[in-house]
Amino acid sequence: MGYIYLGKITNTHGLKGEIKIISDFLKKDLVFKPNFNIYIGKDKIKEIINTYRKHQQYDMVTLKGIDNIDEVLKYKGLGVYILKEDLELDKDEVLLEEMIGFNIVNEDRYYGQVKDIYKTKNNILLYIEYNNKNYYIPYIDEFIKEINKNKKEISVPRVGEFL
Repeated sequence: MGYIYLGKITNTHGLKGEIKIISDFLKKDLVFKPNFNIYIGKDKIKEIINTYRKHQQYDMVTLKGIDNIDEVLKYKGLGVYILKEDLELDKDEVLLEEMIGFNIVNEDRYYGQVKDIYKTKNNILLYIEYNNKNYYIPYIDEFIKEINKNKKEISVPRVGEFL
């Protein structure tokens, strides 16, 4: 099973079992909806979203069958995961989180591999390692020509002299 990190439960809200999730997942509209499965903590305890609302920077969720704060306190501070298979993605669509491990190429020339992804307030950066050097590629159209899910490759324009 392909678990994907969604975010972290930071706290509870109110007495009826609502939880606050902090998440920078880009496709929230595919996840935060009634009847969607989430998996909590290292044991991946399955829960089902009952209701969802946005509040400040938090994604506020209630869980099916839970209507009391005492039942969700055990989840405070734990990670929240989803199964990639549960997402309704187009056949060739790639999640940002899946790109870790993809090769960076230009016309069959290898420029390294994505080792991590950094999301800042205004940008998404792919962290690349190549020949004991590290660099970043902005995740924008000017730097990403094509993403090939099957080959696990990201095609970029000519990288330049910095390598």
